[in-house]
Amino acid sequence: MHCPFCAHDDTRVIDSRVVEDGSAVRRRRHCDQCGKRFSSYERAELRLPLVIKKDGTRVAFNIEKVRDGMQKSLEKRPVSADDLEKSVHSVLKSVQETNENEISAEIIGDFVMEQLRKLDGVAYVRFSSVYREFKDVDEFLTAVRAAIGTQK
Repeated sequence: MHCPFCAHDDTRVIDSRVVEDGSAVRRRRHCDQCGKRFSSYERAELRLPLVIKKDGTRVAFNIEKVRDGMQKSLEKRPVSADDLEKSVHSVLKSVQETNENEISAEIIGDFVMEQLRKLDGVAYVRFSSVYREFKDVDEFLTAVRAAIGTQK
């Protein structure tokens, strides 16, 4: 692997550890040319499905969009970055486990809401109110009741 500091074409691994619940390997590397150390991550390359949006268009699945949406819902909530990452990873795993070439945005939204419901009731209601486009107070109250039911 090339050194990101000096671009030397050979570095050596000095330590390897399994991370992210066994789905990745973190490698500490050393460049003999400049003497600097850096980390690299190795993950299995998996083909992700195309996302079918509400308007019927298809786009590549983007885990950053999932992370951003969840992070916005969790803003100013007492949820750690580690818990957020575990939930994002769970959504990704759920998407992968469908084994489909295409998946609707609605199904991905359901995976996200399931994780937010487990993490924080307020974040769940925030996300679902935007995602489900509530038309009236009754729909909002139904979401609140669902959130409260999981908090007990």
